[in-house]
Amino acid sequence: MPSDSSSPPPAAPRTPPGWDVLFTTPGIDALGRAVGALSSGVDAARLNAQLRKEGLAADHTAAVLTQAQLRIKAQAKLGEMARSLLFTPAGLEQATRRIVALRHAARFRDAGCTRVADLGCGIGTESMALLSAGITPLAVELDPFTARIAEHNLGVAAAHHRLAPPHVRVGDAEQLGPADADGVFLDPARRTAGHSDTRRVASPDDYSPSLNFAFDLAERLPTGIKLGPGLDRELIPDGAEAQWVSVDGQLVETGLWFGPLARPKALRSALVIRGERVSELAAPADSLDVDVRPLGAYLYEPDGAVIRARLIGLLARQLGAGMLSPGIAYLTSDRLAPTPFAQAFRIIAELPVREKELRRALAERGIGTLEIKKRGADVDPAALRTRLKLRGPNRGTLFLTRAAGAHVALLAERTET
Repeated sequence: MPSDSSSPPPAAPRTPPGWDVLFTTPGIDALGRAVGALSSGVDAARLNAQLRKEGLAADHTAAVLTQAQLRIKAQAKLGEMARSLLFTPAGLEQATRRIVALRHAARFRDAGCTRVADLGCGIGTESMALLSAGITPLAVELDPFTARIAEHNLGVAAAHHRLAPPHVRVGDAEQLGPADADGVFLDPARRTAGHSDTRRVASPDDYSPSLNFAFDLAERLPTGIKLGPGLDRELIPDGAEAQWVSVDGQLVETGLWFGPLARPKALRSALVIRGERVSELAAPADSLDVDVRPLGAYLYEPDGAVIRARLIGLLARQLGAGMLSPGIAYLTSDRLAPTPFAQAFRIIAELPVREKELRRALAERGIGTLEIKKRGADVDPAALRTRLKLRGPNRGTLFLTRAAGAHVALLAERTET
């Protein structure tokens, strides 16, 4: 039987059972106590029994404990303010780290924007950053419960800045649009709908709001779009600035910026954040790789943001380094040059590539702890580590890669750069 094309779309996810208590005074009080107890090492099962003994219903207790765990987890992204905010598992996963969101907001402020539509605001982290930058956020969220979470969070942020709490419009961002905003930010949902147990969608065509909608807005308003770090570069429109961001070694996003938010001299950039230190490598376009050179005393592993931004050649010129092999994202040099854009390793020895001989060489050096990195080598590091039967008090890093096209095994140690 043919399908009925007029069938209504699936219903939006409802409020998780028991989570309404989080918006009540007793629930907020219980949540505060739960965060304090879990942070001090109290066992979750014991805390569950205690909350039930105090008269909290089973579903309310489950909601409080889940939320307490989310608040503790969120501090890594949002700092101490997380202790006053509410989250959903899916919302926290997609939420922008505060240090990054503040830089997003600064772009709009510096471009003169005063009212920015946050279309697909999730739990509200970008809108909170806009408030901190003195910008009025016009937040829109498709899911009613997530919008309720976002409105709570924006209320907390507004109170901190002594501002009136912003309202979150509930509905389809593509239908509601940017209203009277003079700038737009979009963080399209890249997961299936829901508050937990969601999965990543496979195609950009399934993003919500869609990329076509976002790109159309970018033709008429200053627009920023946060996307995943693995974005297909073929999707980047001409004239857009693309910035790849890594935080503490983890590649977290690709930001696309349009109009006055884009920097013509930095259309390709890598933003590297480690702790409070922020460094940027930028160029007007992709950087050509430098020439291959013989293995030197040091090997550099560029940060993932530098690799994605295709700025390895620019970094190599700054370091006075060459490529280890064509198409392999390792650099080599005879001197150590401090840089925030790569981890440097001192080469200890070139070891045999054959596994049996490699095992013997590592055993002779007493290597019992081994970090294995690979590029251009077909090997499973975890399985290899098991087969090597490592024993001994020493540690090292093994690079399985190619030098001038030939397979090599390089034993190295990390340097402080």
